[in-house]
Amino acid sequence: MITDYLNFDQYPPFSSFPKEGINFFKQLKRNNNRKWFIKHRDEYEKFVKSPMQSLIASLQSHFDTFAPEYDLNPKRAIFRIYRDVRFSLDKTPYKTYSAAHFVLRGQPKGFVGSGYYIQLGPGECYVGGGIYIPDSLQLKKIRKAIAMRGEEFLKIVEDKRFKKMFAPFDWQKLQRMPKGYEENHPMAQWLKYKQFFVGISWPEEKCYKANYVDEVASVCREVTPLVRFLNNSLV
Repeated sequence: MITDYLNFDQYPPFSSFPKEGINFFKQLKRNNNRKWFIKHRDEYEKFVKSPMQSLIASLQSHFDTFAPEYDLNPKRAIFRIYRDVRFSLDKTPYKTYSAAHFVLRGQPKGFVGSGYYIQLGPGECYVGGGIYIPDSLQLKKIRKAIAMRGEEFLKIVEDKRFKKMFAPFDWQKLQRMPKGYEENHPMAQWLKYKQFFVGISWPEEKCYKANYVDEVASVCREVTPLVRFLNNSLV
């Protein structure tokens, strides 16, 4: 598939995430203030933002083979480094990691449906997908889908490869069955969950390798059946 919104001259193929990018965040943790960031903004642009956008752009050809319905536009997918401190006790202005969220084509940035998430920072790289905090209406729809299409759902979450990569599913759950479902429902274990998101954490050294983009794509490919089940549930 040819993507008309990606300029590969602007976003060169991803080779590895530079150590200078991780070091930038380590320094930012110690100097999380506007004066320091403005002084070092060029380092952020060169060693964090640019490589992250190249990673996103390079993932597009992989996604075209297993999830072509997803938008990997680097300008839209990457999160801003500025923190929203309006309702937080922590008033430090900048995030000390870089992250991106991939949403369905045509959906606005910040789409709360099922999607993919990547994050890079000191000590850890993370790749995952699903819905982390569904709202009450989404939960009702997902539970209805699990109840009515239990066999399809179990085929995904009980797949040997899927379980080996993502289990145990440490999701928040209710103590009792949600309203409208009997305690002895055959899908009772799954109907109690309040979130449906899986992923993998790696040490930061992983992102320094040339094949990191392939590793990220491999995880995204494996989580795609769950991502699609959830999105189909929300229609």
